[in-house]
Amino acid sequence: MAEKKLWGGRFAEGTAASMEAYSESVSFDWQLYAEDIRGSQAHARVLAKQGFLTEDEARQICDGLDTVKAEIEVGDFNWKTEMEDVHMNIESRLTEIIGPLGGKLHTARSRNDQVALDFRLYVTARLAVWQECLTSLVDVYVARAEEHGETLLPGCTHFQPAQPVSLAQHLLAYSQMFKRDYERVADCLKRVCVMPLGAAALAGTTHPVDPQAVADDLGVPLIFANSMDAVSDRDFALEAVFAGSLIMTHLSRMCEEIIIWANPNFGYVKLPDQYATGSSIMPQKKNPDACELMRGKTGRVVGSLMGLLVLLKGLPLTYNRDFQEDKEPFFDADKTVTASLDIMADMLGQLEFVPDKMLGTVERGFLNATELADYLAAKGMPFREAHHITGAAVAFAEGKGVGLEGLTLNELKQFSDEIEDDVFLVLDYKACVRRRTSPGGTGPQSVAKQITDLREWLQAVK
Repeated sequence: MAEKKLWGGRFAEGTAASMEAYSESVSFDWQLYAEDIRGSQAHARVLAKQGFLTEDEARQICDGLDTVKAEIEVGDFNWKTEMEDVHMNIESRLTEIIGPLGGKLHTARSRNDQVALDFRLYVTARLAVWQECLTSLVDVYVARAEEHGETLLPGCTHFQPAQPVSLAQHLLAYSQMFKRDYERVADCLKRVCVMPLGAAALAGTTHPVDPQAVADDLGVPLIFANSMDAVSDRDFALEAVFAGSLIMTHLSRMCEEIIIWANPNFGYVKLPDQYATGSSIMPQKKNPDACELMRGKTGRVVGSLMGLLVLLKGLPLTYNRDFQEDKEPFFDADKTVTASLDIMADMLGQLEFVPDKMLGTVERGFLNATELADYLAAKGMPFREAHHITGAAVAFAEGKGVGLEGLTLNELKQFSDEIEDDVFLVLDYKACVRRRTSPGGTGPQSVAKQITDLREWLQAVK
């Protein structure tokens, strides 16, 4: 016979077995146990301050909850699906340990504000881990950029070689993306770290509770402003998964580039053995599986985001049982985001770049064409005319099988009398990069400043 439900006083018959299996959430929300116990202990201490419990009763409850936590962490806790969720399981076990006193813990509290608190505390803790992972990844990007300030890479638009850049500049672009991801998570935390306990089921409580005291006990900076809102929205989880989706999107872009660069037709990088696999039939293969999996798992996190959006879109105020479905999307996204950030940081640290391959593409792609157009424009020629002349020179050089820098001065002069010997200083590929002195550009001074600024930011956030 199923155990009597803690809420079952009004029910004459037990829950159908199929409904028990369908409605239980303890199989996944057990992960909130530490937050549930932490929140309950803070609640008990404040109940004692408010006179609902004696100090001794609060101590017994807190000690009993410590016992429950220890049982869970050593694997001795018996999770019961008939108890539905993590909250009922813990309260039931607490009552077994300390007797009827355990039933006093739920004074001035509903599972509605209890689960909202637990979930907020959990998301808060996990977002802090994301921040640590993001700073570690940015640190690796900056370190690799410092190694490759002189390495030339074909910068692309439309996935076609466009202009030469330093590999450092390319890597620092990703540093900025992940820096913004960190800042996005930090901003998200402002709306996650809110105390909902005291909202009770939806309307508040008749008991003179002190949500601020509970918030202070838990180190939560804000308390709820409206009891109905406190228990009825999960926008904090939705925003967190959105931030995770952006993190994964940025990771996926880098994965795509590594996959392309590792192809022998490019050969810009050599994959570390630890993050590649072989073929069961083709001995020569070295497949970029880590990057492919990460690219694929990005869709999984975005799917969690879509699931949460759809979950919330049609819910009337206030609490609805639909909210049971809010946790697994975050749990799954958190697992994926955390692992992906760690793997990318380690893989990028070991990735072997091949500068000669990159330079070969730079030299074959007329990536100094813009330099010639700018050179003519600097002599007073309208840029559109300079652009047209440069295009004709590119076509001529392509026909000869050489780059612009491989043409003679006389050959270049047939396109414009403005071209002089100094043009070859401009067409040098390293000079192309050095001359990009504009703020944020690929020139060495700009790259050095970007690295300095990122190092200072890392020091500040760590």
